[in-house]
Amino acid sequence: MIALLIALIYLAFVSLGLPDSLLGSAWPVMQVQLGVPISYAGIVTITITCGTILSSVMSNFLTKKLGAGLVTAISTTMTAVALLGFSLSTKFWQLIVWAIPFGLGAGGVDAALNNYVALHFSSKHMNWLHAFWGVGALTSPFVMGECLKTQYGWKGGYSAISVVQMVIAVLLFVSLPLWKKSSAEEKRSDVKTVDALKVKGIVPLLMMFLAYCALEQTAMLWASSYLVNVRHIDETTAATFGSLLFIGITAGRFACGFVSNKLGDNKLIVIGSVVIAVGIVCIMLPIENPILCYIGLVLTGVGCAPVYPAIIHSTPSNFGEQNSQAIIGVQMAFAYTGCALMPPLFGLISTKFMAFYPYFLAIFLVLMVVMFAVVQKILKRKEISHGKVSKSV
Repeated sequence: MIALLIALIYLAFVSLGLPDSLLGSAWPVMQVQLGVPISYAGIVTITITCGTILSSVMSNFLTKKLGAGLVTAISTTMTAVALLGFSLSTKFWQLIVWAIPFGLGAGGVDAALNNYVALHFSSKHMNWLHAFWGVGALTSPFVMGECLKTQYGWKGGYSAISVVQMVIAVLLFVSLPLWKKSSAEEKRSDVKTVDALKVKGIVPLLMMFLAYCALEQTAMLWASSYLVNVRHIDETTAATFGSLLFIGITAGRFACGFVSNKLGDNKLIVIGSVVIAVGIVCIMLPIENPILCYIGLVLTGVGCAPVYPAIIHSTPSNFGEQNSQAIIGVQMAFAYTGCALMPPLFGLISTKFMAFYPYFLAIFLVLMVVMFAVVQKILKRKEISHGKVSKSV
């Protein structure tokens, strides 16, 4: 029964990853057909992310009232409908309208499932959970790339992924009795979301999350555009090779699953940060042949692989299991704040200086590393470990 449940959770994270890379891979074509500047991708992203922030903050309340299974099924349905709306859009403003349910659908399931796995499963499963997000994020650019070669174009790509999301949503609804049976064992948070901000060490952790997601989301959204406008790769090839970042993330998380229990969350974060740095340097180097840039995208993805799962998985042990749902909800909100603010900021920069892409990523890598060091210092000083929580005055 547990094996079946974890399989469904993995499937839910595939559905969470499927739409995440669509906009970045399709935008070079979409912005031309819709007649808008290239920077407008940031407007769509910030709209999606605002909805995600709202549902993440509400996840503690929603999960307690509805249960993780129903929250997941409803959220997946919302994203499926939103993707269908994207495929039917002929004006830019219509994308903004459909971006609202898209964002709302993503946030609640993300926080609820992350907390459930952090509480009940080992670091191995947390890495594999996010690897399956990578499976979804990796699959959709290839689907989009193939559709761009046909008469269906980007609209066909969105339609195809919408159908897949609908199927997954149906399976999740059918499985609700299994979720209800397991919910009796699920630990509920007794802490209000606002109280999560009072836990010592949470503020720099939130800043670390913001920096990481700013780096990851900017890298994903603008990789194809960088290849087209700076490396002068044709749009179809760029959509395909832009997915190298997702290959790195997915492969890296599967690999981390085999060693995470031995290495521990902190070592994985350190190793990941070093690999990201190497990847960014490879992208920076002004070499005409794009192969080194492709390698840099893969390495950046590999380095990103363990960071997000490690932060989430360590939350119950660092800050207390009774606090974890509320804290993870706030973490998700700050993570998506990084997604909301920084890719659009780079979008504005890109209109004048798209070549700044790797340097922009490097800024947030440095911020992430600094905040990680601050968190570790606080945890060591206050001896926050294994459910013992110290709160600020």
